[in-house]
Amino acid sequence: MLRSYLKVYKVFTLVMFQYALLVLVPVVFCIFYPEEVKNTYPFLLTSMISFIIYLSGFLVRVEDVETIYYREGAVLTVFTWIIISLLSAIPHKLLGNLTFSQAVFESVSGLTGTGLTIFTDVTKLSKLLLFWRSFTQYVGSAGFAVLMLGMVLGPRALGFYKSEGRSDNLVPNIRRSAQLIIEIYLAYTVAGTVALRIAGMNWFEALNHTMTALGTGGFSTRNGSIGEFNSLSIEIVTIFLMIIGATGFGVHYAFWKGNFKAVLRNGEPWLLISSSFGTAIILSVYSVGKYFKDFKEALRYVLFQTVSAISGTGFQTLPLNETKWIAFSPFMFVLIILMISGGMMDSTSSGIKQFRLWVVINTLYDSVKSFLLPRNTVKKRIIFKGEQQIILGDENIREALVVISLYLTSFVIGSFILMLHGYGALNSMFEFASAMDGVGLSCGITSPNMPLTAMWTLIIGMFTGRFEFLIVIYAIAKLVNDINKKVDELRLTKVMNSKLR
Repeated sequence: MLRSYLKVYKVFTLVMFQYALLVLVPVVFCIFYPEEVKNTYPFLLTSMISFIIYLSGFLVRVEDVETIYYREGAVLTVFTWIIISLLSAIPHKLLGNLTFSQAVFESVSGLTGTGLTIFTDVTKLSKLLLFWRSFTQYVGSAGFAVLMLGMVLGPRALGFYKSEGRSDNLVPNIRRSAQLIIEIYLAYTVAGTVALRIAGMNWFEALNHTMTALGTGGFSTRNGSIGEFNSLSIEIVTIFLMIIGATGFGVHYAFWKGNFKAVLRNGEPWLLISSSFGTAIILSVYSVGKYFKDFKEALRYVLFQTVSAISGTGFQTLPLNETKWIAFSPFMFVLIILMISGGMMDSTSSGIKQFRLWVVINTLYDSVKSFLLPRNTVKKRIIFKGEQQIILGDENIREALVVISLYLTSFVIGSFILMLHGYGALNSMFEFASAMDGVGLSCGITSPNMPLTAMWTLIIGMFTGRFEFLIVIYAIAKLVNDINKKVDELRLTKVMNSKLR
């Protein structure tokens, strides 16, 4: 048992080495902004602490880091994310002048790709801190730490790779799969930055918004988010980037290989696009004359918000905290449903995921179809996930229903807790759905002055939602089970010793 946890800690220290390097990336911007040198100390301090933790791994006597199995991977994932969340809060605490809880909130919001923010005026923040906010969403949403560890350890990192929510083995080799994901992600980052620069942003803002769009995070360098630019071209580019971020890496890989047949046979892209565009068209028609002067204006603003919600990005072009938008209850309810449904499996977005909804839809279709077919008819449903062909069976259905049940149960509990703080029912449901599903759209509840219990409710929602609840439950169950075993062993030893006396 002890060896298992020593092995987990050993691998954790390897992740800390990678994190120690990543936290220094914002310092590079001092080349372009020399006046920011005075703001580098929080990043240097965080990197130094991380490196010390890495060095402590040499004290752990484990001859070889053997394969990390799923149960160990669950503990490793949760422990790693807790520590990294605390370390990532240091720059927010020192440069952003936030309290401990506020800094942790901002850190968790970044790493989970949520985008809810405590800062009331981001234009007053250091450029290094602005980049750090965007960078945490970029690396956190893609799971860069586990991807790099996968490249280092290869098959031995299988448990960590799976427990972090990754099932996108693009090729049989885990190391090569991790490399491909990073290559695809970086290629889109370069293309997106150039596209937003051409659309009208400066290079710094283009890079930041590309990272948070692909990471489906939603942090912005402007207080009014994308809406402050008031540029249709920027909004169109951002919509494309949000959809790319919400698309599974398996679909991306099939596309870049030229396997368009596999791309078209995936149900997730069709479901995501039809959901966001279909609801946008219906809501736009409904809102003309009430909230917008014509259909063209309505579609521009409503479509952006629906794509932002379903992709889990959280960029806004409408001030949703204004009374007139909260009063537009059909719009708010649709956004809640889209936020909970989420993007595609193995993408950077959170939520239930389109793949699970596709499983449920196919299951319902097969149930009706089997009722009409002759008795004893043998049927087999194959669904595509990237280039993989999956036979729809009890395991897929059970997993989908369990995750959907956990999301809906947590949504009800979290919304109720916020309501106990005096917030309205619709506002509470909207804000908690946004936190739990890693979106970042806000109706005004998130603020520096919100009650600590409400703040930590959202923090827990962001954290557990990022791992679809099961990993956190598995990690806690393993710890409790191992502690009980140890207590039983000590009790048995004590009884044996007393008998010998």
